[in-house]
Amino acid sequence: MIAAFGQVPGLAASHILLAAAALVLALAISLPLGVFAARRPVLRQAALGFASLVQTVPGLALLALFYPVLVGLSALVGGGIPALGFLPSLLALTLYALLPILRNVITGLGGIDPAVIEAADGIGMTPAQRLRLVEAPLAAPVAMAGIRTAAVWTIGAATLSTTVGYPSLGNLIFAGLQTETTALVLAGCVASAALALAVDGLLALVERGVATGRRWLMAGPALLLLAVVGGAAAYTWWPAKPAIVIGAKNFSEQYILARLIGDRLQQAGFDVRYREGLGSALALRALEGGDVDVYVDYAGTIWTNAMQRTDTPAAPAMAAGIDGWLQARPGRARVIGPLGFENAYALAMKPRAGVASIADLARVAPGLRLAADLEFLDRPEWRTIRDAYGLRFADQRAYSPTFMYRALSGGQADVISAFSSDGRIAADGLVVLADPKRAVPSYDALLLVGGARAGDARVRAALQPLVGRVPVAAMRQANYMVDRDADKATPEVAARWLAGQLGRTGAQKPAIR
Repeated sequence: MIAAFGQVPGLAASHILLAAAALVLALAISLPLGVFAARRPVLRQAALGFASLVQTVPGLALLALFYPVLVGLSALVGGGIPALGFLPSLLALTLYALLPILRNVITGLGGIDPAVIEAADGIGMTPAQRLRLVEAPLAAPVAMAGIRTAAVWTIGAATLSTTVGYPSLGNLIFAGLQTETTALVLAGCVASAALALAVDGLLALVERGVATGRRWLMAGPALLLLAVVGGAAAYTWWPAKPAIVIGAKNFSEQYILARLIGDRLQQAGFDVRYREGLGSALALRALEGGDVDVYVDYAGTIWTNAMQRTDTPAAPAMAAGIDGWLQARPGRARVIGPLGFENAYALAMKPRAGVASIADLARVAPGLRLAADLEFLDRPEWRTIRDAYGLRFADQRAYSPTFMYRALSGGQADVISAFSSDGRIAADGLVVLADPKRAVPSYDALLLVGGARAGDARVRAALQPLVGRVPVAAMRQANYMVDRDADKATPEVAARWLAGQLGRTGAQKPAIR
């Protein structure tokens, strides 16, 4: 628990900075728009309608939608606009914060007694004077309530920025959920909730000061908030040593491999940072965009998803083809080589008489339920397997990988989309169904390095000893060390154990040159 909370300060600083920036930008848009819309019915309906529509879009979907928008915009202006990290998170959170502020500003101004407005006009006030001296003070308490709501929403939603590569308290929550590490989940949730409650409390004092006219009650909390945001900005932006950024997707094996790579680079004298919790598509984009320098991906993922290839060549030919494809792209990333194990998609289930292959499964599938990981049902591999064997299940549901296994053990599912290097397959006594038609391509774990680091001889020398040295049995055991229920290990501990197993079985595979 102490180690988990030790990660909080740095993540909280970047979390505060993002939430504050989004709230300030939302205020800059909502306050003037609310003033104009309060007296113009058509504009009011359009503005509130748009802000309400944004609220119906799930947060993760909104973050994902900004990626193609920013990529397209960057292409139009000749590059330079980041599509991952801070900017898409800022834009998505700003849109989410618009509705409560805008609605309360309009409500506050609309609730002013018309007689007061007439009196202000009667003594000769200009519209600007009336707004500043009469309408704004009267509407301010209602508007402040909306700002408080927006602040709490923004701080809570900022945890989702982890999924697009911006560090926040969501890093702890997502990592904890995936590895079933309660301490990490609690650390992220408690820190995020405490931050939201503290900000709401300070804004409540500002709101009381506005309502009572006591300026000191407004100024004190406001200055404290500014000091906190300034401190977070200084902490986040303080010049740091140049570091190699190691990426990881959102499951246990990736967290372990990221630490394995990080340890090797630190031993070679490099400073490292981690950017974890990335989706498959975002991880590759982050590598090519320079947001990540090194990470492990899987041959079949790049081959089918990114390259849109439908053929299934042998593993060495696939790795060489991926390396050539990466070099030809603007990011000029490289494949250093395969780590020595494969993490392929497979269908697994509890032992069942007469079912040893996917072809056998097809005969009984209409009466069974499939539990898949969050990506599988939308991936081309699933369509290939489904069509090759004519699979039709009674029910199909997506889960995070950890809860997918729970669904199988708890009787909510009969078949899962397992991963061949997952230690829970053997631990749970599952049967991996054979794929006689070879519908699933090779999924060799490939060590990738970004273009900026691809030519660095020291980086390649530090990472080269990992190539072909990670046995699948050792990877399964390391994964199970993190995923098991009792005596759970952290990814750091599992990575150190895995480092001691390097090359104990199997011959070393050659690197991609």
